[in-house]
Amino acid sequence: MRKHSVVIAGHRTSVSIEAPFWEALKEIARRRGISLNRLITGIDERRAENLSSAIRVYVLAELRELRGHLT
Repeated sequence: MRKHSVVIAGHRTSVSIEAPFWEALKEIARRRGISLNRLITGIDERRAENLSSAIRVYVLAELRELRGHLT
């Protein structure tokens, strides 16, 4: 697990998240053509749990959706 600095709504914070989730999140942002901070801001606006957990759940949901499109 590693801490990553991000900016959400103009405020710097950090999230502790495992490397595979962080890499997947960066790939999602790249595919959408948006910055990583913008993607994380969107996740932050809709979260009910802590931000690190919300990111993991978001990545999992995105991968499940992608898998559904491939089958």
